[in-house]
Formats: sequence, structure tokens, C-alpha cells
Amino acid sequence: MKPATTTETKPGRDWRERLGEIRRSWGAFLLFVILPCVVVGGYLYLVAADQYKSEAHYLIRAQSTSPTPPSSGLSALLGATGSVAAHSEAATVADYLTSHDVVQDLRKSIDMVAIFRRPEADLLSRMRQENPRPEELLKYYRSQVDVYLDKDTGITNLSVRAFRSGDAQAIARALLALGEARVNEMNERGYADAVTNTRRQLTEAERTLAQVQVQMTAFRQSERDVDPVGSADAQIVLVSRLTGEVSAARAELATVRQAIGVNNPQFIALSQQVRSLEAQLAAQSGRLAGGGDTIASGLGDYERLRMQQEFLAKRYEAAAAAYELSRQQALRQQLYLVRVVDANTPVKSLYPERATILLTLLAVLLVAYGIGWLIVAGVKEHAH
Repeated sequence: MKPATTTETKPGRDWRERLGEIRRSWGAFLLFVILPCVVVGGYLYLVAADQYKSEAHYLIRAQSTSPTPPSSGLSALLGATGSVAAHSEAATVADYLTSHDVVQDLRKSIDMVAIFRRPEADLLSRMRQENPRPEELLKYYRSQVDVYLDKDTGITNLSVRAFRSGDAQAIARALLALGEARVNEMNERGYADAVTNTRRQLTEAERTLAQVQVQMTAFRQSERDVDPVGSADAQIVLVSRLTGEVSAARAELATVRQAIGVNNPQFIALSQQVRSLEAQLAAQSGRLAGGGDTIASGLGDYERLRMQQEFLAKRYEAAAAAYELSRQQALRQQLYLVRVVDANTPVKSLYPERATILLTLLAVLLVAYGIGWLIVAGVKEHAH
């Protein structure tokens, strides 16, 4: 019976010995390579929730930029300035779309916490807090939203991941709308900054011109003369005519004196006419250029007001031209957001990338295991 017992126990001993050899030979490989891959693969394929990605592309452009090269140097300068401004503002908008400001603005129209805590989301990928602090919400938001600006083309790639297809598209479209609103705000602020100085100069010129016009109106009312310059010209004409008449009357009086003497009634009548004309001439000349309140003194005040009005009118025209030029330049530098690709409605979940993650993990673990095996083998060889 003993030989039979010996032959029955050998297979069991051989099986345990083989198992021990396998454990000694492959135990570390199974523990450090296969087991982590099995755990991660189980999570990815059995637990991890599907995530849908909605993607949109947009471009920030300036009205002064054009696809054809500008001909003149000034046009080239304006085009280059518009292009640089567009790239700068595109970076500004991209930074805004990943900031805490956009999270606050987004929460006004979308319940982001509910979207990131959908029932189908797994515990590791969902947002854990029901009432997250702003910093925690921003951190999770940045893990789900990616904004990339291509500096060569100027196109910004916006991608949003969510646990439902409609949620990803809704967030992407809301972000595009917020980006457009931010561009409009920058346009309004830039326009106001560009025209503020020239508009202030125009307002000041208009105000001073209106003041001079009020003074001229008050002068006409006080002098009861709508056209002081015309009145002065008419007075000069009158004085000149009276001067001519006085000269003619004097000449005639001298002729009559020589011809018929001073006692003739004709001579007496002519003498009275000459004296009358001389009195009129003196009165009109005194009204024109005498002392005190005369046409000449009033005309000087009026001419001063008119010269001031002409100067301020030219100043107003220059200010109006400068304002219009600055306004046109500001309008040419206005930016707008062009949706190159609108936010799509994803049909197939692209995340998590299960096969890619698992293969990458396997490759990393194999490399690490191989390096560790070489180190251990080298230590054992040196020990012997």
C-alpha cells in the first residue's frame, strides 16, 4: 500500500510546486502590472460614466482688417494695428472664458452644479459638493472646459465635456454668447475712450461759440440794430453824400456872391441852404465818429464779437472734424466674434478614452516593471 500512496501524493505536490514557482516568477508582474490594469480597466469599463464633448470654433476680427493686402503705408499700418488688436482681444476673451468671472456669469443662466452632478455621473468624475465654494467650482469647471487659441490662425477652439449631450452643447453655446457680450463691452469701452477727448473739445467749442452768439444778439437788441456793419456803411455813404452836397452848395454860393453880391435874396437863400447842409453834415459826422455813444464805438465792439465768432466757428469746425475722424477710426477698430464652427450636439461619448488610458497605463507599468527587474537582477548578480 505504501508505494500506491507515494504515487498518489506526487501529483498534488507537483501542482503546489508549480504554483509556487509561478508565484515566485510572476508574482511581482501580476501585482505591479496586471492587477493595476485590471482595477483601472474595471473602473473605466464598468463604473466610469460616459462624457460627451461639444466643440466650437470662433475668431475675433476687426473691421479694419481685410483678406487682401493694403496698398498704402497708412492702410497697412491700420490693418496691422487691427490685426494685432484682434489677436490681443482674442487672448483676452480666451482668458475670460476660463476665469471666475465667466463662472459667475454662466451660473446666472445655467445651473452648472446640477449639470456636473447628474445622476449618471460616477463618484470619481462628478462634482462632490452640492454647494461648492467658488474656487472648487472654478477648478472643476476648468477640468471640463478647454479653451485653446491658435496664434497662427487666430482661431480659438472651445470644447466642453458633460455627462449629457444637451448639457455640453448648452454650456458651449452659453460661453459663445458670453464671449460675444464681452467683445461688445470692450468695443463700447474702446469707443468711449477713443472719442472722449475729441467729444469734450467739440462740446467746449460749441459752448463758447453759443456764448458769443448770445452776446452778439444782446448787442443787436441793445443797439436796436440788426446789422451794425450795414448801418455803419449806410452812415458813411450818407456823410459822403452830405459832404458832396455841402461842397457843391459852397461853390454855388461863391459864384452867386461874385455875380450878384451878398444882398441878393438868392444869395441869402443859398447861404441858409449851405448852413443847413453843414449842420446836417456835422450831426451825421458826429453820430458816425464823434465821442461817446457813436456808431464807430459800437461798431468796434461788434467787430470784436464778430471776429471772436469767426475764430470760434473755425475752432468748432476743426473740433467737429477731429471728432468725426476719431469716431470713424474707433468704428474701424471695432471687433466682432465670428463663429467659424458652432457648438455641435454630440451623439457618441468620447470620454473617458478607455482604451487609450488603459494602454498607456499598461505601457508605463511595463516600462517601470522592466526597469525594476533589471535593477533587482543586477543587485542579485553582484550579491553572488
